[in-house]
Amino acid sequence: MTDLQRCEIRPGRLVEWTLHPRVVEAASRLPDDARPPAYVQESHVRTARAVRRAGLFVPTWLGTAFDIPGRVDLDVLEGALRAWTLRHETLRSGLRWVGEEMRRFTLDADAVALHRAEVGDFPDAVALTRYLQDRFDHAADALTWPNFIFTAVVRDDGTSVYLAFDHTNVDAYSLQRIAAEIHELYAAGLEGRAVERTPVASYVDFCATERASADRIDDTHAIVARWREFIHRCDGRLPAFPLDLGLDPEAPLPRQKLMDEMLVDASDAAAFEAYCRPYGGSLSGVLAATALIVGEAGGQQVYRTVVPFHTRAHSQWADSVGWYVGGAPIEVPVARAPDFDGALAAVRTALRENRPLSRMPIARVLQLLGSDFRPTSPDLYSIVSFVDARGIPGAERWQDLKACALLRVSYGDQVCAWITRLHEGLQFASRYPDTGVAAKSMRLYVERLREIIVSVAREGVARSGSPARSVGTVISPRRFNSRQSASLFKE
Repeated sequence: MTDLQRCEIRPGRLVEWTLHPRVVEAASRLPDDARPPAYVQESHVRTARAVRRAGLFVPTWLGTAFDIPGRVDLDVLEGALRAWTLRHETLRSGLRWVGEEMRRFTLDADAVALHRAEVGDFPDAVALTRYLQDRFDHAADALTWPNFIFTAVVRDDGTSVYLAFDHTNVDAYSLQRIAAEIHELYAAGLEGRAVERTPVASYVDFCATERASADRIDDTHAIVARWREFIHRCDGRLPAFPLDLGLDPEAPLPRQKLMDEMLVDASDAAAFEAYCRPYGGSLSGVLAATALIVGEAGGQQVYRTVVPFHTRAHSQWADSVGWYVGGAPIEVPVARAPDFDGALAAVRTALRENRPLSRMPIARVLQLLGSDFRPTSPDLYSIVSFVDARGIPGAERWQDLKACALLRVSYGDQVCAWITRLHEGLQFASRYPDTGVAAKSMRLYVERLREIIVSVAREGVARSGSPARSVGTVISPRRFNSRQSASLFKE
């Protein structure tokens, strides 16, 4: 997970694909699709419109990048891109306003055609990166349709592919599957064979099913009551990142910065996972470590956050591209967790009790609560997310193919952090407000998070009977308590 500036864009000839103008014109005459937008889609678009009307253009697209070695056949690549587009219905389905109501329209598969444009040669990598970012900002905008674009930077020794999408179409898991799928389609095209794959379930169908389920509850439902209590204990707001970010509540929405680095290598990541497995695995471990850190650095007795979970509850959605994400509110009583094991147990309990809440869209809950959550920021709350990507097809080749998921870092007053388990270890990426205070808080958070993970990993190895590596001072996970945490933050 990174941004365009850090994915090593090299000079070359730029080619791009968008939906053909005649397809776009035909889509404008389509009747409404009876399947409504998902609540998360509608909330995203309404927020983008509110922020735009307030005078600020905030790009929020997501993307993916990967290389194709050797001289590329652009006709075959175009065929692979079109075949992949047809496989995922959300990419030919858009949203439009009818008064204040948002309605869907969807193209038939046989109506989809791509338009290829030769943009030209870019001998300078910086200029190419700047051009791509600006192009993606406008072509993958939440308030327009189509809201995605495909590009390729062609060189004699290989081609780099960059795809960008508005968030309504994709989540992180969707992005991570794209490289392998398009490589497979491209290889088949070169060999003149068809790819035999079962049809993939439609995210558009999922949106309709999820929304119908959400619309059946009212403000007396137990899930709404749980959220109401949680928000009340957060002083009537959804939780922000629990460290000081140096924000002025009266100031305009701040610019953001990206933090992107490896936390630990594969050995420490595996040992940390093994230690935390009885408590739910690495996700529980990351949340427990975060709770301990912010308990002292932020002086809070309880760590409250919303944990993202995928909503691909059935196997039919496993290969589908879409925004399959919900959130569960959890509370970790840091004051009653004297050490890492105590925090782990508290996190496990919180996740077991609250994960089912993630199946109900937060936007629907807020609607029923009737609270004033005005969309003045692209992020309603801060997150610390964990994804184990090792099982995704092709993940073992990501380094060789320079494959990565792309974030657009622009404006925002929240912290969004993603921790990804790769074959190479644990990777950390975050976008956060660009203030000096926030930069210091994030650096402290990442360094202490790394220290706890390493400490837990190496004590776990020592307990198992294998020789633990000695690298500096390692704090025992059972002894990593509030007093030591406080001293670490005073260094």
